[in-house]
Amino acid sequence: MNYKTPGVYVEEIAKFPPSVAQVETAIPAFIGHTDKGPRNEPTRISSMLEFETIFGGAKDEKTAFSVTIEDTVVTAKVDNTKLSPYKMHYAMQMYFANGGGPCYIVSVADYDKAPALGTETVAGGLWFGLKSLEKEDEPTLIVFPDAEVLGADAYKLYNKALDQAEDLKDRFVIMDVFADADAFRAGVNATGLKYGAAYYPKLETVLSYSFDDKDVKIDSYKELNAAGVLVDVTMPQNENNLAWLKSKSSALYNQAKKEIESKRVVLAPSSSIAGIYAKVDSTSGVWKAPANLAISNVLAPVVKISNETQDGLNVDAVAGKSINAIRTFTGKGTLVWGARTLDGNSNEWRYVPVRRFFNMVEESVKKATERFVFEPNTANTWVRVQAMIENFLDQQWRDGALAGSKPEEAYYVSVGLHKTMSAQDILEGRMIIEVGMAAVRPAEFIVLRFSHKLQEA
Repeated sequence: MNYKTPGVYVEEIAKFPPSVAQVETAIPAFIGHTDKGPRNEPTRISSMLEFETIFGGAKDEKTAFSVTIEDTVVTAKVDNTKLSPYKMHYAMQMYFANGGGPCYIVSVADYDKAPALGTETVAGGLWFGLKSLEKEDEPTLIVFPDAEVLGADAYKLYNKALDQAEDLKDRFVIMDVFADADAFRAGVNATGLKYGAAYYPKLETVLSYSFDDKDVKIDSYKELNAAGVLVDVTMPQNENNLAWLKSKSSALYNQAKKEIESKRVVLAPSSSIAGIYAKVDSTSGVWKAPANLAISNVLAPVVKISNETQDGLNVDAVAGKSINAIRTFTGKGTLVWGARTLDGNSNEWRYVPVRRFFNMVEESVKKATERFVFEPNTANTWVRVQAMIENFLDQQWRDGALAGSKPEEAYYVSVGLHKTMSAQDILEGRMIIEVGMAAVRPAEFIVLRFSHKLQEA
């Protein structure tokens, strides 16, 4: 200051160096169909109640369920071919049940519009919903609850999502293998395989399908007459449904509802996996593998996977497109039994936690160094930048994210003339910072070696 008037002046001197703030790591974006709400507009929510308030409930099953009644015995039938393809509401239930927190919803259309891949210029398609997500900086995971109904086009959608993740380098795609691992591997062929992971098989959940009483038909209703013979009960024309049964016999109605509700929702695993990612990140850290963990609200996988079957899923010697299995173990429940990306043949990016940890560090450091844009490209600035990044990585090492018994074994940060930059780089306004990290990797294979110990004399 240019002091002119005699007196006492107070000056505050900044002693705290700039720091790197860790970005969020598990903020999924779910792209699909909902009952209501804004269309193709990423909307942040933090609870199931908030989802239902903004986007409504599940689609009622119109023709999938029917019942037959023989005296006091009620049997429910479900036609799986007539079940609604819209799974967003159930997916959100599984996400929050498995530890999910804040997330984004991108609703591309309501339940009356058939799911479609769409294009960049056609509103309503799932691709258009994905495109609208590009402008959002916070989401770090991408999930498509309604992708299965696209058939082979689902692979095109996954490829687009992997392309987006590779371009932005701040998000990761969770994909479902619906039935055929070979078809999945042939269809998903984007270059950014390290930015995604696939899971198999589908899960039988504890959730029940949504339905309206008037939509559940009574195929047959018989009761015993005075002679003990089963005879047909006359039902009103066009009203042979649960709504009419409720007024006739509350006991049979309650039994029918119980039978229908016992038919559990079968769901692709991606939404549950997104919840597990969020839970692991909050309790351990993004560097911890989201595997060997039980999936909540699940009765069992729809396909029982053996060790031999998983051999072919976990290791793809040709293209490296590893598929993570979900398996049931006695006394443990249904567990996620894999933590590989689709780039399974890469020693660098084979594991989900390694890729996601690098995503987090890269995005955190990128945001922190933005404050140095247009600062003098001199040694003073380089020292400040290097110290800022080293302090951040030191904390990651202390938290257990980096291997090594001492900091220099865990990471390094290099910036400066004749280190990472030439004089020409400085003349052209480039500050080049090189960061190296020894990320911890999961112990995927634990080998126990036993031998006889010979008795000593």
